Amino acid sequence: MRIVIQRVSSSRVSVGGKTVGEIGQGLCLLVGVAPADDEHTAAWAASKIANLRIFEDSEGKMNRSLLDIGGEVLAISQFTLYADCRKGRRPSFIGAAEPSLANALYESLATDLREMGVLVKTGMFGAEMKVDIVNEGPVTIILDTADMPDK
Repeated sequence: MRIVIQRVSSSRVSVGGKTVGEIGQGLCLLVGVAPADDEHTAAWAASKIANLRIFEDSEGKMNRSLLDIGGEVLAISQFTLYADCRKGRRPSFIGAAEPSLANALYESLATDLREMGVLVKTGMFGAEMKVDIVNEGPVTIILDTADMPDK
């Protein structure tokens, strides 16, 4: 999985002009899935995301996690995170998982976060979406499970 994590004061996703997911303070996740990913990968990513200390404490230091602040998550599926732009002018997306696997693992990530007590909203898998992100900081982190310790 390749996940762009953005610390937000708010974020919203709409499909066809209708809001389908909206959060306040927390994280907006842009989630790409690779063919080699599985439920273990999603569980590892969920735990890492929930516990990353990227929110400020009373001294202004990034020392608090999503769980510490009771933050929310807006998770958006985004296969384009696996774009390969090395050749030509049109990106190749052969590094992304096929839709049924990608959707299952995207949902698994959301479920794992919910089981940790995080309020999770999602976009609509495979839909044309408009995403509003109010990035705080800005803090943007890329989590790539290809770098997992046990992979």
